[in-house]
Amino acid sequence: MFRLVALGKTYGEGAATVHALREVNLEVARGEFLVMLGPSGSGKSTLLNLMGGLDRPSSGELHFGAQRLDGADDATLTRFRREHVGFVFQFYNLIPSLTVWENVALVAELVAHPMPVDVALEQVGLADRAQHFPSEISGGEQQRVAIARAVVKQPAVLLCDEPTGALDCETGKRVLQTLLSIHDRLGTTVVVITHNAVIADLADRVVRLADGRIAAIERPARRARVEDIAW
Repeated sequence: MFRLVALGKTYGEGAATVHALREVNLEVARGEFLVMLGPSGSGKSTLLNLMGGLDRPSSGELHFGAQRLDGADDATLTRFRREHVGFVFQFYNLIPSLTVWENVALVAELVAHPMPVDVALEQVGLADRAQHFPSEISGGEQQRVAIARAVVKQPAVLLCDEPTGALDCETGKRVLQTLLSIHDRLGTTVVVITHNAVIADLADRVVRLADGRIAAIERPARRARVEDIAW
């Protein structure tokens, strides 16, 4: 699905130059559940933003299937994000004046072939919360609404930036189970970035980042069960 060749990203110039990513080579397979693991400043968020078309690389190549994204113009990147990518962020970014159903429906209106909103809410176990406002549901439920909002587009890939970072362990585990269920039922490629090493046990593959480089790529012998992990 993705192919990254010597991908690099720098910010600033001269003595103020920051190398956020350095010579990253990576392939992400269709239908994979991939975890990118690393501490703050390791480059994982930068890498996710490049893969999602939210930013452009400074060097190297970025391919999505047959489409080349490095050097793409704003219109091409906007179309790529709209048609192929669902984003799930650490903070839910729901519109407080809209109901759960309306928050999901708003995104459904942007794409040509959305999933029915009710089906998207069923996928995340929130059909009974459809007419509630964000202030009337828990943080974990708000994150699951954010997942439904991403899934309603029927994207090829879900890019998740610290999706459990603002949640306690038990609530975070329910969110992770939702992501795994989406992956298993719909075959969606899921990429999760996190600093939480425990989440790596749920992955098909783990990419460890340090100082803007890939330090290691690991393939767990088996996927752990969500109920068996804790942090």
